[in-house]
Amino acid sequence: MTSDTNSTTAYRLPIRIYVEDTDTGGIVFYANYLKYMERARTEYMRCLGFDKPALFDGMQFVVHEVALKYHSPAVLDDLIDVTAVLVKASRVRFEMTQQIYRSDELLVEGRVKVACVNAHSKRPQGMPKAMSTTLNSQIG
Repeated sequence: MTSDTNSTTAYRLPIRIYVEDTDTGGIVFYANYLKYMERARTEYMRCLGFDKPALFDGMQFVVHEVALKYHSPAVLDDLIDVTAVLVKASRVRFEMTQQIYRSDELLVEGRVKVACVNAHSKRPQGMPKAMSTTLNSQIG
């Protein structure tokens, strides 16, 4: 996995495709691409320093909108790269574009909007200022 603080460079997470990822046709089940994207977003946030559970005390991040476009399937034993690029951020939400590649071939592309909510009320809540400042510093 790699990360570059240069906002023109995407965070990349390599993932190997196993039997458990595929459907009866031998290709990756379509919903699994969302799991791969979640992993890349989580590791990207960890790379930015947001990996301690105490940072999230009383708040949660929830996906409130996602759009995907499938171009070509991944298959068993493929090594794919899942990217995450931060494109917008505010005190209560952020947006990323994400792509999944096999070598240089684009397989899936998407846009994910994530909101910060209060863990108890599930209502929008501002994230810590340090977090929103860091997220905004990643946008080109």
